[in-house]
Amino acid sequence: MKTIGVLFGIENSFPGALVEHINARNVEGIRAEFVLTGAVELDKAPHYAVIVDRISHDIPFYRSFLKHAALNGTAIINNPFWSSADDKFLNCTLAQRLGVAIPPTVILPHKQFPGETTERSLRNLEYPLNWDAVFAYVGEHGFLKPVDGGGWRDVHHVRSREEFFRAYDESRDLCMMYQRAVDFKEYFRCFVVGMKKVRVMAYDPRKPHAERYIQNPPRYSKGLLWRVEQDALKLCQALGYDLNTVEFAVENGVPYAIDFMNPVPDADLHSVGAPNFDWIVRAVADLAIARAKAAPRLPELRYSALLGANVAKVKTARKKPASKRVEKAVRKMAEKNSKLIKDEEEITAEAEPMGSVAAAVARDQGSSPVLAKKEEASKSRAPSPRK
Repeated sequence: MKTIGVLFGIENSFPGALVEHINARNVEGIRAEFVLTGAVELDKAPHYAVIVDRISHDIPFYRSFLKHAALNGTAIINNPFWSSADDKFLNCTLAQRLGVAIPPTVILPHKQFPGETTERSLRNLEYPLNWDAVFAYVGEHGFLKPVDGGGWRDVHHVRSREEFFRAYDESRDLCMMYQRAVDFKEYFRCFVVGMKKVRVMAYDPRKPHAERYIQNPPRYSKGLLWRVEQDALKLCQALGYDLNTVEFAVENGVPYAIDFMNPVPDADLHSVGAPNFDWIVRAVADLAIARAKAAPRLPELRYSALLGANVAKVKTARKKPASKRVEKAVRKMAEKNSKLIKDEEEITAEAEPMGSVAAAVARDQGSSPVLAKKEEASKSRAPSPRK
C-alpha cells in the first residue's frame, strides 16, 4: 500500500477535503492520511510515497524532515530543496529573462545590520545610496516588500518618498525590494498544478481578504486569458513548482506578474469559493495519485538534481553536426523531465463526486546602519541613509 501524506498547519478545509477525496476514489494500492512524525532517525526512511506540504515554510523541523524523505524516494509537493533556495527577486529576474512582464523592481540593502555583522562587513556597499536613481527607475508609487516572505507580512504600499522612507525605517534587518505599483484594471490569481493545469481566477487585492476572489467576474478577452495562462505555466515550469499561485495585474492590456512565489497557496473554501475549491482539491489529488504510482524514485545525489535541474550528458560524435547533438540531448532531457507528470493524463475526471465541499464546511465550522558612515555605526539607532 502506498501512502499519500498531507502535512499542514492551522488550515482546516483543504487538507481534510484532499484526504477524503483521494480515499473516495478507491485507487488500488493508494490511500491518503495526515502526516504524523516525531523525532526523525537518520537511517529510517519515512513510509510515505508522496507528501503534500502545506507548512514547512514556517517550520524548519518539517523542512529538514521533508528533505530527508525526498532523499529516500518520497515525492514532495513542493520540492523542499527549491523552496530553500528561492526568493522573490530571483524569481523576478528569471521571469524577465523568460519574457514575462515585470514592473520595474530594485533590491535594497538592509536597513539594520543583519545578524552579527558590522559596518566593516559591508565595505563593498555604495554610500550614500543613490535614492534619486531608485525613484527615477521605480517611481514614488510602489510596494516595499521582503525578498523572502508571504502572507502580506511587512508589505508596504507607498505613494511618496516620505511614505517610502517611513516604511523602510520599519523594515529592521529584512532584505527588501521595491517594485513599481501597477495601475491595473483587471487582476488575476491563477492556481497552477503539476506545471500544466491552470485555473485563472478573477481577483481584487484591494478588497478584504474574504472577498478578494470574484465569484461572478465580467467577460475577459480570450487573448488576455490565454497570455495569463501561458505566462503562469512558463513561470512554474521554469521554477519547478508543482503547486503555486501566480498573480497578474493588467495595465493597458499587459499582464504584469506581481507575485508568483506561493508554494503554499491559499486554498481555504471560504476565501476561494466552492468552484475554485473543488477544482484545486481535484487537481492536487490527480497530481498526488500520479506521483504515488511512480514512487519511489531515488533522486540523483547532486544538488542540481535535487533542485530539479536534469543535466544531459552529450556524447561527442565526429560525424554529426553540433546542432544535431544538442537537439537530441534537449529532446532526451525533455522526455525525462516530463515522466513525472505524464501519468496524470491517465487519471480521468470520471471519479465519484467528491462531496468534499459539504464535508469541508462541516469540519471548518466544528539610514540604515548598512549604509551608515563608520563613525555612526556605534549608535544604537542609525540614521536613515537619506539624511
